[in-house]
Amino acid sequence: MKIALIGYGKMGKMIESIALDRNHEIVLVIDQNNTQDLTIENIKKADVAIEFSTPSSVLDNINIAIDAQVPIVVGTTGWYGHLQEIKNNCDENNATVMYGSNFSVGVNIFFQINQQVAKMMNNFSAEYDVAVEEIHHVHKLDSPSGTAITIAEDILSEFKQKTEWVDVKAEDPVTNHPPQHLIVSSYREGEVPGTHSVIYDSDVDRIALKHEAHGRQGFALGAVLAAEWLKDKSGFFSVKEMYKLKD
Repeated sequence: MKIALIGYGKMGKMIESIALDRNHEIVLVIDQNNTQDLTIENIKKADVAIEFSTPSSVLDNINIAIDAQVPIVVGTTGWYGHLQEIKNNCDENNATVMYGSNFSVGVNIFFQINQQVAKMMNNFSAEYDVAVEEIHHVHKLDSPSGTAITIAEDILSEFKQKTEWVDVKAEDPVTNHPPQHLIVSSYREGEVPGTHSVIYDSDVDRIALKHEAHGRQGFALGAVLAAEWLKDKSGFFSVKEMYKLKD
């Protein structure tokens, strides 16, 4: 496939390396120094675009891909308040968009395990409380991480005692939150690629689910796999649909 890379930081460079190893071709690279080159004409040179930019630019980037009828994989987070708007534009133009807070194979398996455990633990909500913790490198701008938000929302869909998640920074007190709040604690430490934990705590024991990334390779590989999966498809997709268990 011919791929356009929108965003060329550490993640973009790793996606490029993996894509080339899988015999794909990079035909367009956009970073902060050449944003003017992201045009409908230029992006049409690609079979698919992979977008890892910034929350401030992601909406414009997606809409250009939609207008150009080029499928786009969107790894940038921080724009999900506009999901319905983008979905409507995608559907109206018969375009192709896939978004996700995390494209890693391991994380998407973790998502499914997390949701199943939440469903089971809902029967024991009087005995167990649940919380989410995430740790990332000090350069990460958003908090909590998009992955942590996905984990929290999946818990809320099954664990009925919790009605909303709340972001608690490492330095903030966690007291005075009502029991229906799902605490999401965010930590920024060194160069940690990403660690996410779900903890069920009771008076007698603790159950912890944990995913720890060793680097960015898993995220980058997942983004390339998503681009391959989108071939010959049209519609608005969550990455979870790519990893959905078959009956």
